[in-house]
Amino acid sequence: MLARRALPRVRKALNRQAATALLGPRQVGKTTLALEIARTTESLYLDLQSAADRARLTDAGLFLRRYEDRLVILDEIHRAPDLFSELRGLIDEGRRRGLRTGRFLILGSATLDLLKQAAESLAGRIEFVSLNPFGILETDADAMDSLWVRGGFPDSFLAANDEDSLAFRRNFIRTYLERDLAEFVQLRIPAETLARLWTMLAHGQGGLLNAAKLASSLAMSAPSVAQHIDVLTRLLLVRRLTPYRANVRKRLVKSPKIYVRDSGLVHALLGISHFHALAGHPIAGASWEGFVIENLLSDAHPETHAGFYRTAAGAELDLILEIPGLQRPIAVEIKRTLAPSLGKGFHHAYRDLNPERAFVVYAGHDRYPVAESTEVIGLHAMARLLAQPQLLLE
Repeated sequence: MLARRALPRVRKALNRQAATALLGPRQVGKTTLALEIARTTESLYLDLQSAADRARLTDAGLFLRRYEDRLVILDEIHRAPDLFSELRGLIDEGRRRGLRTGRFLILGSATLDLLKQAAESLAGRIEFVSLNPFGILETDADAMDSLWVRGGFPDSFLAANDEDSLAFRRNFIRTYLERDLAEFVQLRIPAETLARLWTMLAHGQGGLLNAAKLASSLAMSAPSVAQHIDVLTRLLLVRRLTPYRANVRKRLVKSPKIYVRDSGLVHALLGISHFHALAGHPIAGASWEGFVIENLLSDAHPETHAGFYRTAAGAELDLILEIPGLQRPIAVEIKRTLAPSLGKGFHHAYRDLNPERAFVVYAGHDRYPVAESTEVIGLHAMARLLAQPQLLLE
């Protein structure tokens, strides 16, 4: 099993708070990580997808009081939303007896719904940790191309061959469309409609959201398209990267950019099965951009604010990061080429924003200056910088 960078974060959160929520999409490895913690901690694991385990919680307060001396792991928490209010009472009772930390580890897959429920019921009692698909710092740097093609879902990345990896991703997509949507959201969306939308988003990877254009292609209204995209966002499958609101006297682009978050899912939706097919495909540049963004945000400080910068006059930067502790933002331009060059759009945007530093993340491994306060850098090295942000000031 590859070591997950979220594991020490979860352990620290359990040592700080009574409850910790581990959030991430389905099949990303939340249960595996939780069982790794259980292996070294006296604990009780309850899978709320199991009818037998749900039956144990018919009187949750009575049952869980018997296990207040150990960590209780609650998997598939969305299946028992009423449990949050019960947990609040148990945590408060325990605090009065000195049981202040490490009581509950909650696993969830629909971030916004779970955040809302937990924030209302467990405010001040819970800490959130995100578990993303495998990132570049969790794998061998030489496996970057494989990670890009297959994506970071463990069963896809670790598959025996590209054919098995693609089969996993296609089954993953089918399962979400045919079963998981009805389980996670109240909105009834025809599976074939969402499949078409998901595929269209993959074709337009990294493009500005044009709900009207998508609506016309799908024979539906623009508000409905926005609602459907919101569903995919809530399920941690799509990212809306918002425009960076700079205090400049320029006409700024106001529409968000849309990315299918896992590059492997992009390729599965487009029928791209291996590296050579991807390298010659028109989506390669946009797919690489999304892959870099997801990896960098996965390793950045959890409170980092991310956006992109684009003006009507053509000034543009792919990623702007506001990182806690830095007075000015970090600017990131993303290039797939091994010999990246900077255009006028980059230089205009740099002058507009005056970032702390600027980086050009490319497909190579060398690191070298390309302009004043601007470096060309590989993805692995850039991810390491963001994982230790104090290095950005050196």
